[in-house]
Amino acid sequence: MGGRHRDDVWESPGCLSRRAMTTPAGSGAGFGSVSWWGLSPALDLQAESPPVDPDSQANAEHGTPELDVLLLGSVDGRHLLRTLARAALWPGRRFHFYVLENNLEAVARHMLIFSLALEDPEKLGLQERSEIFLEVWGNALMRPSVAAFVRAQASRLARLVPEPDLLAEELPWLNLGALKFRERDALEAVFRFWAGGEKGPETFPVSRLWDLRLRHYLGSRYDARRGVSDWDLHMKLHDRGAQVINTREFRRWRETGIAFELRDSSAYQVPNRTLASGRLLSHRGERVAARGYWGDIATGPFIAFGIETDNESLLRTSNGQPVKTAGDITQHNVTELFRALAAWGQPSVTQGDPKEVPGDANGTREPAPSPESFTIHFLPLGSAQALHHKSCYKGQFQLLYVACGMVHLLSPELGACVAPGGHLIVELARYLVDVRQEQLQGFSDRVGALALAAGFTPQAGAGPSETFARFSKPGDSAPIDAAMESGTPPPETLALPPEATNQPSEDLTRPPQGRISVPESFTLPLESQASLEALAPPTGSQTPEQESLTESSEATFPISNP
Repeated sequence: MGGRHRDDVWESPGCLSRRAMTTPAGSGAGFGSVSWWGLSPALDLQAESPPVDPDSQANAEHGTPELDVLLLGSVDGRHLLRTLARAALWPGRRFHFYVLENNLEAVARHMLIFSLALEDPEKLGLQERSEIFLEVWGNALMRPSVAAFVRAQASRLARLVPEPDLLAEELPWLNLGALKFRERDALEAVFRFWAGGEKGPETFPVSRLWDLRLRHYLGSRYDARRGVSDWDLHMKLHDRGAQVINTREFRRWRETGIAFELRDSSAYQVPNRTLASGRLLSHRGERVAARGYWGDIATGPFIAFGIETDNESLLRTSNGQPVKTAGDITQHNVTELFRALAAWGQPSVTQGDPKEVPGDANGTREPAPSPESFTIHFLPLGSAQALHHKSCYKGQFQLLYVACGMVHLLSPELGACVAPGGHLIVELARYLVDVRQEQLQGFSDRVGALALAAGFTPQAGAGPSETFARFSKPGDSAPIDAAMESGTPPPETLALPPEATNQPSEDLTRPPQGRISVPESFTLPLESQASLEALAPPTGSQTPEQESLTESSEATFPISNP
């Protein structure tokens, strides 16, 4: 499978051009076009936000300072989970998280993850909840018992999405009011696909699709895939600070898609449908709806919770080798997160004494948080450049987070949504194994220029970081001319090509015509613009044979009614 392939019939928006990334050995596109997990450690967003100003942020209704955060491409909710888990360490605050993703499957996974995290502890124990999370979040195959849980939760969410009143009653922390009606209909369709377990594994044959992606990615190196895996781990991820990722667990994930093996390997049998996404592909001159796996097959879900921890004993080494693996650390961190989140899952009391959390050294005790203390608002796909037109968003956010695959959306229009004095956090490309060291620096420079043009300056006192770039917005919110700063090239020289910009929601699944030219400064692959929103099941005359579909640019499978 070396050399050129028949797969250049289409190309994902925002990806490096096939000419720039393809090598004689394979595609070099291990990041994929859809993100299912984050490529940076989880952050406590309160620690990243400006200090509380009670005079300007006090809310008349709740009498509590508020924190409004806009997150672009956060994908898996890790930053929200860590922020809520550590809320007891900070003065009381009400959170509004505004989440914007590029596909509705990511929105659905957010909802599933938080439904699991806030499940009643009496119904689902802490260890079981943590293990279910790890399998749903990071494994291509699940145990039958976990698959049954996903089907049950998906059926419940499919029932709630079209019923706003019932949704508000059962999930008070969730707000889908900003989504368009067709996006809500498509979101319901995603959940119904997840719940349709009676159709069997061939509806989404993830093991076969994973292997096809791997063959395409490695090309002629496929037979030497173990050596390639070891090279990427030791010469790239380990060198960039992820030394705790173990060779065995990384090889297993690269081969099978199973990152967290909590039971015997034979227990993992059921495809994880939450990792499926839809696309329109070009087949014999026609656009065909197909479902496949287009996520990461290069780095893995080890970075988000697996390389940093508050428990330093988990990071100790023996003879220069880490004692614990990234899987061990991930399981510990997730378990502790869910332990802290148990208080958030309990409804607030209306009579008698409020629930209490352990007091501080002075013996003072504060009411425990409740689901009414935070809200997750999901924004319409492709709305990043239009938010500033709505008065409710202009100057609204104290913190803006932008994932590395969404950097192209960082603009003066988006900067106008951040309040003066607000902060900006941009995820860098440190843990993308297909990115060379010189490209990492080029991307970091490009982020700085785009942030400057959007009206931000480097955050005072922020230490150097290869994982995140931190900026703040001056009191004067007028955008800064990047060309007037010392030696910084104007943003035009660093801008993404037009094909890489966010498309209107009607065209989210439309492959670009022709190839994307790559500027000298590095351009990251973006998250998929595709969703099930525009995908109707193909008719019999349109459905290509499976062999033909799998020869397209990525592993695919025809979509049928769930």
